[in-house]
Amino acid sequence: MCSIFGVLDIKTDAGELRKKALELSRLMRHRGPDWSGVYACDKAILAHERLSIVDVNAGAQPLYNAAKTHALAVNGEIYNHQALRAEYGDRYAFQTGSDCEVILALYQEKGPDFLDDLQGMFAFALYDSEKDAYLIGRDHIGIIPLYMGHDEHGNFYVASEMKALVPVCRTIKEFPAGSYLWSKDGEIREYYQRDWFDYDAVKDNVTDKNELRQALEESVKSHLMSDVPYGVLLSGGLDSSVISAITKKYAARRVEDQEKSEAWWPQLHSFAVGLEGAPDLKAAQEVANHLGTVHHEIHFTVQEGLDAIRDVIYHIETYDVTTIRASTPMYLMSRKIKAMGIKMVLSGEGSDEVFGGYLYFHKAPNAKELHEETVRKLQALHMFDCARANKAMSAWGVEARVPFLDKKFLDVAMRINPQDKMCGNGKMEKHVLRECFESYLPASVAWRQKEQFSDGVGYSWIDTLKEVAAEQISDRQLETASFRFRTTRLPRKKRICTVRFSKSCSRYRARPNAFLAALPSHALQQKRLSGTNLSKK
Repeated sequence: MCSIFGVLDIKTDAGELRKKALELSRLMRHRGPDWSGVYACDKAILAHERLSIVDVNAGAQPLYNAAKTHALAVNGEIYNHQALRAEYGDRYAFQTGSDCEVILALYQEKGPDFLDDLQGMFAFALYDSEKDAYLIGRDHIGIIPLYMGHDEHGNFYVASEMKALVPVCRTIKEFPAGSYLWSKDGEIREYYQRDWFDYDAVKDNVTDKNELRQALEESVKSHLMSDVPYGVLLSGGLDSSVISAITKKYAARRVEDQEKSEAWWPQLHSFAVGLEGAPDLKAAQEVANHLGTVHHEIHFTVQEGLDAIRDVIYHIETYDVTTIRASTPMYLMSRKIKAMGIKMVLSGEGSDEVFGGYLYFHKAPNAKELHEETVRKLQALHMFDCARANKAMSAWGVEARVPFLDKKFLDVAMRINPQDKMCGNGKMEKHVLRECFESYLPASVAWRQKEQFSDGVGYSWIDTLKEVAAEQISDRQLETASFRFRTTRLPRKKRICTVRFSKSCSRYRARPNAFLAALPSHALQQKRLSGTNLSKK
């Protein structure tokens, strides 16, 4: 995982802005500790902090075309870069082996209208000095974070994390997923449009389980491109187990050369996190034994989790309680994974949104409403599970890849007949996915009941959070929260006040209110704390 920081539409002294850009980019160096780079001219500044995974020696950023007229800073991975290189190699002179350089080739060929050609996860800023124009883009789901804002002089900023914008920007907004901004138009345009957004386009489709199985295998295989050691996150639930099983199937050969040579690190490592005796740990060990991975159990105590919450809020950049409580074990696990020399992991985020995996989907009255809810949840995923997986792992310089959110796979999975995703009447949630991959897994795992990640790591984790909140936040503090937190959505539960009273903002003492205002408004959605339906987001 990397980070980008850009200053565009420069209206003040570029020399001073360059110094400031380097200072603010350093706030995100945890995302990319391997190398730093910067492009600067009177009109644009692009800074980059690199986590080297593909083309380790020559892939430093910013990237340039041969004439040095186009500069590019990218956070992400382009999984179809080899196909794009083959297509455009006779018309564009590639300077590196970086997967991200295909963005420059596509821009040279098509101008700004190319983002739907990319298969991957990404956020990028491109500056064209010949046209004095810039292009900002983000992947289809918003797997990779990106934020934007203006300072008091009108300079335009983009950054991978909000913390880099808070010191300079009056207001901060999330750059929309599936969109791009071309400065010559001055408008953010949505490029990611699919027929399956509409129920009528899929309601009569015939579900092909073989096609679904093949699509996910191809997705996982494409996500294995790496020149550094990688692993899988294995909770023992269905989603991570399926991803781990497919990864194990292809881990012995290098996907970069169409499996012609042996993998540089052929033994697959799997990682599970939890309190002692947690349900996830037992299930994960069973799957690891079945698959033959080198398995690592990472234990944490409730106190270690509580001690980490302030840092988790700092890195995840949200006060959303459900996200924070699930991010904390992942944050602690990421540190251990990095210490073992692993830079990239595959994870199972997105499956519940695609297949209707949350328990409340049992209440779907019909296939139409189920499908519309899956679409809605996918379109909101960038605020929750994507942010958690990306930022909790990148806090320690580890990249999380999510094959269930691959663009090609989504086009298959979201076009199956929604009726076949309905649960109830003897059918478990995600039964289509279970049927496709039951032969890959132990039956006890293939048909394991859905657990929330934060439940599966140990039930006492959530119980203790509730107890601490009750002890630390008085009824009076809860009643007067409106005077301290100037937001439209006020804390109504002590668990939220505990998070909001955290001193994680102390790093921004000069402008604490600016940091509060920068955090996404969705972080205060109280309905997500319902004790009867904690899995619903």
